[in-house]
Amino acid sequence: MASDRFEKQIRFIVEMDKLKRVLRQTILTNHSRQETSAEHSWHLGVMALVFSEYAETEVDLSRVLKMVLVHDLVEIDAGDTYCYDEAETHDQVEREEKAAERLFGLLPEDQAGEFRGLWEEFEARKTPEARFAAALDRLQPILQNYHTQGEMWKKNGIRSRQVVLRNQPIEEGSPMIWEYVVHLIHEAVKKGMLQE
Repeated sequence: MASDRFEKQIRFIVEMDKLKRVLRQTILTNHSRQETSAEHSWHLGVMALVFSEYAETEVDLSRVLKMVLVHDLVEIDAGDTYCYDEAETHDQVEREEKAAERLFGLLPEDQAGEFRGLWEEFEARKTPEARFAAALDRLQPILQNYHTQGEMWKKNGIRSRQVVLRNQPIEEGSPMIWEYVVHLIHEAVKKGMLQE
């Protein structure tokens, strides 16, 4: 018979499967469908492995990986909030706090505290690891938008100043990546993918 601890962990793992159903406002680069939040988290994990040398300072990569894998789990209950939709973002913090309480509360107490702490650290962006993880989280949809010729930017009437304002925190986590993002935004405007 499995221990109570193991049973709680199994329930949590089964619940996490629901992240595969949460659709984001980004599409796959082949234009076939929207990306899921689970795919986004996996993508960020690989990005952390590839781009860790570009962090603002040396980071604990295992901590960054934990954050990028955990930070969107709250979307199982709270849903994906489109970052450019002000009406949707007004109660985002409240929805995500409630989701964090329920979802991380499924775990044994020590793991619940660890996962909640990772999520809070990511949201606060106070540590080098959190700033780098957040930079990757913002870079990934820019890459997808750019490599789909701005399909979702166009669909939602997004302007370059919105993209700059939303993504400025990338600079805190990686000045080099921010420089690249600014270049991509300028190119997207030039190519008609993004309104000025």
